[in-house]
Amino acid sequence: MANSDNHRTPPHIALLPSAGMGHLMPFLRLAAILSSHNCTITLITPTPIVSAAESTHLTTFFSSHPHIRRLHFPIPPFDSSSTPINTDDPFFIRWSQISQSLPLLSPLLSSLSPPLSVILSDFSASMSFSQLADHLSIPYYVVFCSSARFLSLFASLPSLNLGGIEDYVEIPDLPPLPKSSLPPPLFNPNHFFTSSAISNIQSIPKAKGMFLNTFEEFESEAITALNNARVLSMKLPHVIPIGPLEPFNVENGEKSKKGSDYLMWLDGQSDGSVLYVSFGSRTAMSKEQIREIGDGLERSGCAFFWVLKGSKVDSEDKVEIEELLGDGFMERTKSRGVAVKGWVEQEEILSHPAIGGFVSHCGWNSVMEAARHGVPVLAWPLHGDQKVNAEVVEKAGLGMWVREWGWGGERLVRGEEVGDKVREMMSDEKLRRRGREIGEEARKAWEGSGSSLRALMEAIDELKHTNSAAIS
Repeated sequence: MANSDNHRTPPHIALLPSAGMGHLMPFLRLAAILSSHNCTITLITPTPIVSAAESTHLTTFFSSHPHIRRLHFPIPPFDSSSTPINTDDPFFIRWSQISQSLPLLSPLLSSLSPPLSVILSDFSASMSFSQLADHLSIPYYVVFCSSARFLSLFASLPSLNLGGIEDYVEIPDLPPLPKSSLPPPLFNPNHFFTSSAISNIQSIPKAKGMFLNTFEEFESEAITALNNARVLSMKLPHVIPIGPLEPFNVENGEKSKKGSDYLMWLDGQSDGSVLYVSFGSRTAMSKEQIREIGDGLERSGCAFFWVLKGSKVDSEDKVEIEELLGDGFMERTKSRGVAVKGWVEQEEILSHPAIGGFVSHCGWNSVMEAARHGVPVLAWPLHGDQKVNAEVVEKAGLGMWVREWGWGGERLVRGEEVGDKVREMMSDEKLRRRGREIGEEARKAWEGSGSSLRALMEAIDELKHTNSAAIS
């Protein structure tokens, strides 16, 4: 006999993130949230780990959440001779390795106790995961680590003709997308990014649902279109917007001295006076472009907090900050600016009252963190989903986007241009007001009967139904 609604067995949920901080962070936050709602959680961690930031955050996460189980998943070494992959991106290579290694995960999942109720997979492994879940007779959900607008593009890929002469692609129920906003690899059907996206999206109808780190008030048009199931010839599973995902709690002892130092510096600045500059965990700009940005920050006259990277993978980043910035920059700007290398707790920075703007690549986690704290964004998309995300930011009124700057590395954006746009954004009162409104909408999405909290609780209730039916 099935349990009553008040006594359903808590579901046991396994989560499998993909490589890169942009994929790991939503999974850590979602795992912590689900655990706080009385779900038993197992987090699968493919090893070895690509970046030092991922390794550090996993250690911190499990230290602060000892009740969440860690399932180590060793990934065999990559053999390019037997598995050709036309990319040298270490994160793309790891995505491919994880997908190909998933059959090895079957006995590990089968041995878990209590038995698994459901599996949450990163979109980048959804095709292989759908086969694994089918083999184990376990339902699965997909976690899509980008915007609903970008999902609408991926969902339409199998039916799009990207080789036509039109400047736009048509997506049902949504405004057309400029082809110039599409990731360049999509125009090569043989590229790993394109072929994996198409194969993964074609497996999606087998999933019970898709979790997105977004919220109704920010992307209502795209979420409605996806749930109307017209963006794809096959029926999409229900899209469940549960953003902005809150950061997970960290024990006080885990806070770094570096973090304390930069927060103390921010404490000494006026409210809304500081520009935060960061281009994410996977992007390394050329030395020439970095120095032009430095010139722009000097020209702007604004106080700034700048996070730099010298290489794509942080563990390989050996370039000293003075070499990146050039002689004298740190000395000339020490009275009004801070430049650091390495990982920072971005949510702590964006939540600080001193922050008045954010120059961002528009990685989706960064967009949601800016929205959560109502911080205006100067969008500078560099690759992947980021132009589509920049369009979302602009349309929502959270920021501005200089399309002429193109993709990262397409052209050298001069310091004068950077300085002008920084001044424009930091002095735009209408943008600041709209930012505060969006921050309030994001807060309400997780309060009372807010849209994201309601969507999550309905999903958990469905999981409890599934689990109770399985054991009755």
